[in-house]
Amino acid sequence: MSRAQKKPHINLVVIGHVDHGKSTMMGHFLYLMGVVDERVIEKYRKEAAELGRESWAYAWILDTLKEERERGLTIDPTYTKFETDKYYFTLIDCPGHRDFIKNMISGTSQADAAILVVSAKPNEFEAGFSRGGQTREHAILARILGIRNMIVCVNKMDAVDYKKEAYDYIKSELSKFLKQIGFNVDKIPFVPVSGLKGDNLTVRSNNMPWYTGPSLKEALDIYVEPPPQPIDKPLRIPIGKVVKITGVGTVATGRVATGVLKPGDKIVINPPEIKTIASSIEMHHEKLEAAYPGDNIGINLKGVAVTDIKRGDVIGHETNPPTVVGPGIARALARISIVWHPTSIAAGYTPVLHAHTLQMAVRFVKLKAKYDASGAKIEDDPAFIKSGDTADVIIEPIKKCVLEKAADIPQLGRFAIRDMGQLVAVGVIQSILPPDAE
Repeated sequence: MSRAQKKPHINLVVIGHVDHGKSTMMGHFLYLMGVVDERVIEKYRKEAAELGRESWAYAWILDTLKEERERGLTIDPTYTKFETDKYYFTLIDCPGHRDFIKNMISGTSQADAAILVVSAKPNEFEAGFSRGGQTREHAILARILGIRNMIVCVNKMDAVDYKKEAYDYIKSELSKFLKQIGFNVDKIPFVPVSGLKGDNLTVRSNNMPWYTGPSLKEALDIYVEPPPQPIDKPLRIPIGKVVKITGVGTVATGRVATGVLKPGDKIVINPPEIKTIASSIEMHHEKLEAAYPGDNIGINLKGVAVTDIKRGDVIGHETNPPTVVGPGIARALARISIVWHPTSIAAGYTPVLHAHTLQMAVRFVKLKAKYDASGAKIEDDPAFIKSGDTADVIIEPIKKCVLEKAADIPQLGRFAIRDMGQLVAVGVIQSILPPDAE
């Protein structure tokens, strides 16, 4: 099939607070979608029952897919594909992953759409939704990382006897919050499901006659839109992983953010400034004649050692290389919004910046201006900023890395700031400045 005949490809990430049932729900969903063989699930049911953990069987689907996936020229064993009537989905960074929270930012930066899973069980919803809870943090990160379409699954409905009141309460609380952080709530379906029992995953459930909306499978086709295709922009592919494959060589995996890559193209990998050729490109074990924005690909790199490049580096064409910032090279002017900080932030603060697949410590060189909620400037050169403030800040990564102006390449210009295990701020790169700018 040519690319034109194929269904649109969408990268889907599953996010939400730990223990809200992401793995069980998506494992059961993949089983009902026919991605997993009946014999396999029977084996897991038996093994889980022996441990007295019958409910773990579906979660194991995702966990073992990771271990048992053949290591061909594959993208990453945590990627699973499935199809609906309308779309071809890649499920990213499958739940059940021990590092899921740590890698959540990298995973979400590669996604076009997200399923936010929240538990309907009393106390579980509140735990995720309280300050510092992952429901709140993941929703904010999804927004800043450019997720356009979101579906909320109100999971564990079986644990609250499928009561409409439990669903209504969560929908009301979460809607207010999602609206507040900039989502269009009218376009977000809230689907009540049971990941364990299978209610409303692929077909509508009789246990909730009060709910007249779509199942999760139907919601994916109704509410998810294919991402825009910025093929006219310069090529940018943030590297997610670098692997050495016997008989093939070094393979860098990542999602095309902008531009188009073809086999034989001359490319440069920044910041190490390595020039090479993309000798072949694959996606889900199939060779591609061209990779477009949104494609999760593996690129065979000629003459590059695995140790030369790493996650967070960015691939571009030699003719328009990715922008490098860092000591002695360039600084960036960023507009940031402080989500949470226990005290106040002044120049010299050095937290960790997460952008695309990059995680890098950055120094706040200077606070340039502070703004009120309407965007009006209220102070030049503030001495400090605190929770709730929006400010322009000059930042300098402590080592060389790739960041772009958000106006040019939003996928590489949006970022989150974390410190002390918490989300501190979100922001966008407004301009690239000379190395001594203040």
